[in-house]
Amino acid sequence: MSTIRVDVVSAEAEIFTGDAKLVVVSGEMGELGIAPRHAPLITRIKPGQVRVIMPDDTEQYFYVSGGILEVQPHVVTVLADTAVRANDIDEAAANLAREEAERALVDRGDAMEIGEAQAKLAEANAQLHALAHLRKNLKS
Repeated sequence: MSTIRVDVVSAEAEIFTGDAKLVVVSGEMGELGIAPRHAPLITRIKPGQVRVIMPDDTEQYFYVSGGILEVQPHVVTVLADTAVRANDIDEAAANLAREEAERALVDRGDAMEIGEAQAKLAEANAQLHALAHLRKNLKS
């Protein structure tokens, strides 16, 4: 079976390095599925979930705050400002951030505050989504 090496790296640390059968990432233009020997590619990625399907068909989930995806024929690198394993996400903090962002949107400040609140809301929702996928797979 053919695999591809995957590196998930944040500004603070290397979060994951290992071999995978498939990597699924949310790119700017939609979902990307990266398999071994994929054509070289560099694109920006949206805040959200990175799913790594391991050679034994288990899955690893990560939350990334956005960043860059670089694909080479035998290596996929996810470079993110923030990257966290889904099981390390603080659910209470993510829920609190979502509530604060929703309140800021309801209060309707100036355009800059609205944009910032929308970004924070998207980030909190992406973290909670990654956590929900992890929990769903653990129950399976």
